[in-house]
Amino acid sequence: MTGAPPGRPKSSAWRHVVLRLVFVLALPVVLVTVWWVASDGSEDVYWPPLRTIVSAFPDVWTGERWRGDVLPSVLRLAAGYGLAAVAGVALGLLVGSHRRVRAVCEPVLEFLRAVPPPVLVPVIMLFAGIGDTMKIVVIASGCVWPVLLNTVEGVRALDPVAAETARSYGVTGVARLKDVVLPSAGPQIFAGLRQALSIGIILMVISEMFAASNGLGFTIVQFQRGFAIPGMWTGILLLGLLGFALSVLFRLVERRVLGWYHGLRAATRR
Repeated sequence: MTGAPPGRPKSSAWRHVVLRLVFVLALPVVLVTVWWVASDGSEDVYWPPLRTIVSAFPDVWTGERWRGDVLPSVLRLAAGYGLAAVAGVALGLLVGSHRRVRAVCEPVLEFLRAVPPPVLVPVIMLFAGIGDTMKIVVIASGCVWPVLLNTVEGVRALDPVAAETARSYGVTGVARLKDVVLPSAGPQIFAGLRQALSIGIILMVISEMFAASNGLGFTIVQFQRGFAIPGMWTGILLLGLLGFALSVLFRLVERRVLGWYHGLRAATRR
C-alpha cells in the first residue's frame, strides 16, 4: 500500500518556515531601517549615524578583544547562571515540597528577594574581593530568585491525582522527584530560568563596571570615558546580539527538554 507519508506536505512546511522567518525578522529590520534613516547625517557626538557604528564594529571587536573581553564575560555569566540554576532548583524543590520549611523560609526569602542585587556589589566586594569570584557571586545572587520562586510554585502546583497515583504505586524518594515532581514543575522551572538569563546579562555588565580590568561592561565604560562614542555603541549592540543568541540557544534547549510539554500543548490546540 502506497501513498503520501503522514504529516504536513513539503510545500506547506516550507511556507510555514518562510512565514515564521518573516515574522521573526520583520520588526528588527524595520527598527534598524528607522534607526539608519533617522541617524543618517547626524552630527551629534553622542548620537553617531548607524553606518558609522557598523563600520567601526570590525575595527573595535578584533580577535584579541573577543578573547580578552567577550570570552571572560561569557564565562562569568555561565558560571553565575549555572550556580544560580542549581541552587535555585535544589532549594525550590526543598521549600516547595515541605509546608513547614516553606512557612519558615518564606519571610526571609521575600526580604532577600526585595534587595536589588546591584546594591549588594559593594558588600560582596568586601568578602569576595574584586576578582572573578565577586562578579560570579553578583550574577548568581540576582539570577537565583526567579529560579527559586518559580520552582517553589511549580512544585506546589503538582497535580494531586499524579501525586496520589505515585504514592499508591510506591513511587517515593528520588524516583518520585525524577519521574513526578520535576516533569510537573519543569515548565515553571524553565520560566524562571528564562527570566534569570536576562537578569544575568544585566548583572554581568554591572559587576564589570566595578573595579574590573576586562569584560564587556568594563570596555563599554572605557569607551565612554575616552569619548570613543562609536566604540561604546558597538559594545551596546554586541550585548544585544549576545542576549539574542543566548535566548535562541535557551529556547532550543527548552524545546528539547520539554518536548513532551510543547507537544501536548500543540495537540490540545488542534
